[in-house]
Amino acid sequence: MHELALTRSLIDLVETEAKKQGFTRALELRLRVGAYSGVVPDYIVDLFPYASKGTCCEGAALVFETVPAVFRCGDCGYEGEVDRKSACCPVCGGTALKMTAGREFYVDSLKVE
Repeated sequence: MHELALTRSLIDLVETEAKKQGFTRALELRLRVGAYSGVVPDYIVDLFPYASKGTCCEGAALVFETVPAVFRCGDCGYEGEVDRKSACCPVCGGTALKMTAGREFYVDSLKVE
């Protein structure tokens, strides 16, 4: 379960920012999670209260925004979503697809006091 390591890394990142910026408590973490990132937000939600005990993140709310997967077709130039099952360009049927978005996982913003 890599979500535990990710959760601890998030908390470490916020703790580092707290020291740099001088805030004492994080109230909300806004996270962007790509549809193909492999991250399961529900696991992070479950682990966060335990992993954040005694840190500036204790009691903070987690808000997730899903980033859809976007592909670019090397054959026709189409950019957009692609059906996972077919893995083909919906315009030309080509398979020369490159993912340009959808693997993200990062802190987009923090609310702090």
